[in-house]
Amino acid sequence: MENLTLLTFPGLVALSVALLVFHVMLQGNLATRELGSQWNAGPRDEGRKPQGKFAGRAERALRNFQETYPAFIGLALALAIAEPHSWLGLIGAFIWFAGRIVYIPLYLFGVSYIRSLVWLVAMAGLGCMAVALLF
Repeated sequence: MENLTLLTFPGLVALSVALLVFHVMLQGNLATRELGSQWNAGPRDEGRKPQGKFAGRAERALRNFQETYPAFIGLALALAIAEPHSWLGLIGAFIWFAGRIVYIPLYLFGVSYIRSLVWLVAMAGLGCMAVALLF
């Protein structure tokens, strides 16, 4: 495992897991602030959802992340096996990862259009990864 650095597909997969955990913790923290620790620790049978601006945005940003995350994981792992030194694939993975980081504050603070542009850039990163795998 000496090659497990941030400049490899396994390294980026590890960082992406940290980003997923950050998303979940951010959403959970904001929801708990609004609804209380008893809600968080309880079974949530009543179906209450946070109504606040930031908690709602964090939840939607998390869902948006979860929509593209399986594609990233699949492409990154396939590239790690098939093309471990693909520069186009690595650049695409970095573009996706950076786009997903930038997306969080843009969504939380309600920055329209630029947020959508950043999402498109992240999707282009997935496209680069797919092209690297295909060719």
